[in-house]
Amino acid sequence: MNMELGISMFGDLQIAANGHIQSPAQRLPELLEEVKLMDEVGLDYFGIGEHHRGDYAVSSPEIILAAAAAVTKNIKLGSAVSVLSSADPVKLYQNFATVDLLSQGRAELMAGRGSFIESFPLFGYDLADYAALFEEKLDLLLKINEQARISWTGKFRAPLVDQEVLPRAVNDKLPIWIAVGGTPESVLRAARLGLPLMMAIIGGAPQHFQPLFDLYKEQYQASGHAMEDFQVGIHAHSFFGENGKQTADNYFPLYAAQMDRIGKSRGWPTYQRSQFDFGRSTHGALVIGDANETAEKILQFQESFGLTRFAAHLDVGGPSHADIMKAIEIYGTQVAPQVRAALAK
Repeated sequence: MNMELGISMFGDLQIAANGHIQSPAQRLPELLEEVKLMDEVGLDYFGIGEHHRGDYAVSSPEIILAAAAAVTKNIKLGSAVSVLSSADPVKLYQNFATVDLLSQGRAELMAGRGSFIESFPLFGYDLADYAALFEEKLDLLLKINEQARISWTGKFRAPLVDQEVLPRAVNDKLPIWIAVGGTPESVLRAARLGLPLMMAIIGGAPQHFQPLFDLYKEQYQASGHAMEDFQVGIHAHSFFGENGKQTADNYFPLYAAQMDRIGKSRGWPTYQRSQFDFGRSTHGALVIGDANETAEKILQFQESFGLTRFAAHLDVGGPSHADIMKAIEIYGTQVAPQVRAALAK
């Protein structure tokens, strides 16, 4: 049984206790060093998210991925996610096809609706059209991915009349994943379309997501898609260290501060150490600790959900570059070999 092991990031900027925010000019070169190390230690996948906020460094994943293509050789390079609802599918395909050409076929596009809403007013879209935008733009993106020359009409974009979309990806088609946060409608859409599914599990008890994984597989098969093409993954907040307790103690303040920054605008209560400790337990969603603890947790997820990909989301709260580099090294040289050896048995 095979499962890809990768890392996703949002390009979190470090925020000091006095409120000073690290500059993107410092963070972005660090990010490229981190991706280069992921490739060197043999990880399978890197994904970078799209945000339009002051606490994240990356608004255009494809630009970061193009730079990463030049410093890596084997690792797959994808978005995590591209906010399709507020993007132009034509330009999005062209950008990722260009990354695919630069990386010699290693690019992927992961489409989602995003967990923040800043891109909607920024690009002139109405949040009242939240669902309709995604459905229409996904339809156009998939049609472009299937054929170079296209005629198409929709509500939110000018029509295309026998228009050729260039350049084309290496194999003419890009791998396109759908990222979901846990809504059955999104899971069903991905299954019916036969698209790989990435589930974000960032809190609570992962077993609550089991019905969604079952629903996806059932509908995927019912829709006539071949199981040899079946791909499903999860994105989980993660961090790796030499000592589990010390890693947790050191990381908790950064993690809690980020949860509280986001929670302040969403009405969440203050994040507690008890939540963090539950998350690290066998019943929780956090993959934070030493190599043995985290390898066991990843294998637990794989056994429960039948995963073909695990994405460790590694930069929540803006850990230092040195700590991220150490975490990548441990993940690639200690955790990944344990997981792969167990799956090979």
